[in-house]
Amino acid sequence: MPEPILQLRNVSKSFGGVAANVDVSFDVARGEILGLIGPNGAGKTTCFNAMTGVYRPTSGQVLLEGQKLGKRKKHQITQLGIARTFQNIRLFGEMTALENVVVGTDARHKTSVVGALIRSPRHQREEREAVDRASALLEFVGIADRAADKARNLPYGYQRRLEIARALATEPKLLCLDEPAAGFNPTEKEELMGLIRKIRDDGYTVLLIEHDMRLVMGVTDRIVVLEFGKKIAEGLPANIRENPAVIAAYLGVPDDGAA
Repeated sequence: MPEPILQLRNVSKSFGGVAANVDVSFDVARGEILGLIGPNGAGKTTCFNAMTGVYRPTSGQVLLEGQKLGKRKKHQITQLGIARTFQNIRLFGEMTALENVVVGTDARHKTSVVGALIRSPRHQREEREAVDRASALLEFVGIADRAADKARNLPYGYQRRLEIARALATEPKLLCLDEPAAGFNPTEKEELMGLIRKIRDDGYTVLLIEHDMRLVMGVTDRIVVLEFGKKIAEGLPANIRENPAVIAAYLGVPDDGAA
């Protein structure tokens, strides 16, 4: 397997004595699409939150390119190279699509507060570059024609694409997508699969939480399966599909095994 860009080492997280993750360990290889699956309450989003600074693990380590993320804050982890989307879309509804993506580019701006206030030449150059970058990303995700529309006025599927564009604007080394197909119809899911592959082909590494098994099996290189906060399986999609523990926990018991 290629070198890991992200490593989880015995990550556990508890809330008031209730364990959401228990000694979870896996690697995300550079350039792959890794699926993280499991039934509701399995601890998938808790893993995402531990990676992105929303939660601090109770024990264990998360490493990005060998650096321990430890007590780093969310914006520091974003600057190091992890971006994410959320199950519930979190856009700035009164801002345009273009403005939403420009906000994402702020993570890479180097102008000081004073420079921004006096609109220094460097600040003005960064503003122009941000607009150009945001426009290119809207084109990349397929919604360039809606750049001037307020985010709240966009169709649901376009809002999902916009959130992905904003995450990409931070120039991540790892893009974490938390149930990006939620609420999508079959056609939108097919289009999303194409977009995720396009993102990977453009040089990004993708970690995907998703309930739609057809999408997961169709787009991922490897899959990690959680149940009750613990990892119960890891492997290629074809192997996960046939894994008895996964079938029992998540995919459903086969007909010939039904009582």
